[in-house]
Amino acid sequence: MKKTMWLFMIGFVLVGANLRAPISSVGPILTSIQESLGLSNTAAGSLTTVPLLAFALLSPFASRIAGKFGTEKTIFWSLLALTVGIGVRLFPSAGPLFIGTALIGLAIAVCNVLLPAIIKLHFPLGIGLMTGVYGVFMNVFAAFASGLSDPLASTPGIGWQGALGFWGILSLIALAVWSFQLTGGRQASQPAGPAAAKTDSIWRSPLAWTVTLFMGIQSLQYYTLMTWLPQILHANGYSSASAGWMLAAMQVALIPMTFLMPIVAGKMRNQRLLAAATSLGFLLGIAGLLLGIFIPLAVILLGMASGSAFGLAMMFFALRTRDGRQAAELSGMAQSFGYLLAAFGPMVFGWLHDRTDSWTAPLLVLLVFSVVLLMAGLGAGKGSVHRPRAESELSRTDAGTKLPLDPREAR
Repeated sequence: MKKTMWLFMIGFVLVGANLRAPISSVGPILTSIQESLGLSNTAAGSLTTVPLLAFALLSPFASRIAGKFGTEKTIFWSLLALTVGIGVRLFPSAGPLFIGTALIGLAIAVCNVLLPAIIKLHFPLGIGLMTGVYGVFMNVFAAFASGLSDPLASTPGIGWQGALGFWGILSLIALAVWSFQLTGGRQASQPAGPAAAKTDSIWRSPLAWTVTLFMGIQSLQYYTLMTWLPQILHANGYSSASAGWMLAAMQVALIPMTFLMPIVAGKMRNQRLLAAATSLGFLLGIAGLLLGIFIPLAVILLGMASGSAFGLAMMFFALRTRDGRQAAELSGMAQSFGYLLAAFGPMVFGWLHDRTDSWTAPLLVLLVFSVVLLMAGLGAGKGSVHRPRAESELSRTDAGTKLPLDPREAR
């Protein structure tokens, strides 16, 4: 493998490693942040909601920005914005904390959309494997961030600001490695060029909406649990440090599923059975938290379900589309509307806890969403591919003509 390709691969996984750690580092030290800044549970929950709203705001435009400036340059400037956002959160007040978090969310939103398109464009024969690799690195570092946040925050001279700022080291490394893509002679990929405007909008596709709903519900479940699981466990007798490591255990449990699920999904004609198994994992895990029984097992099940759901969602972007441009469009759509839905999870979860002074009602809501996830997964798991309306009409009028599902089939 050429040196430039190795640099591309290393940069690719480093970008993925930065897509969760700056957010997952918040949950274990949320109590310290609340006490330091005097935040309510609702306001504290919005620390996770802010980046999700940023995801929803920018995701539809990410592929257009990449089409104008090039994917590699767009990711580089997004990493720079991410690093600046982490630096802004070092200031010990609520304003910089929320501003930095918003900037982090905007930066991650762009990378979230473009990485699945890069996989479709550069690794068309290894979509499942590369999706798994990207997911593993993303979640390994998310787990590290969850487990290290409380010990770092408890270290004299570091505090919660230093615990959040620590992950700027990782973003700087990714920024340095990815900078070679700007000077290494690789042609900038453009997943969404002018041709995109000529095709039927993917926003009108029922299949795309089922993928979007699946993406949104699994994100709602994950980010809500990531934000409030330590407090739920604390109510069940766990110390702050133990609760943080339990959250890390959930992150570790999702890692193998994040890697394996895309590979398995890519070998199946449809993914309905996988979607059903994923939803069952959420149902059993949340039931365990609700009843206060087998809590370590429940946390592991939630981690496995989260990894499976994320892996399936990422694979749907590739499996339900024909090419890199469509993959970027579906990724942008699903992550825009999906994260808008997910954004309300942590905030409403905290609000319900404030109103009821109990975790029962919020957990019951997550149970209901697990059923909705099942319904969306059964729809998104069909073995079909999105086609523009014009092509669908052509296929009906000329039944003897087989339209290729991938540009490679046309050669």
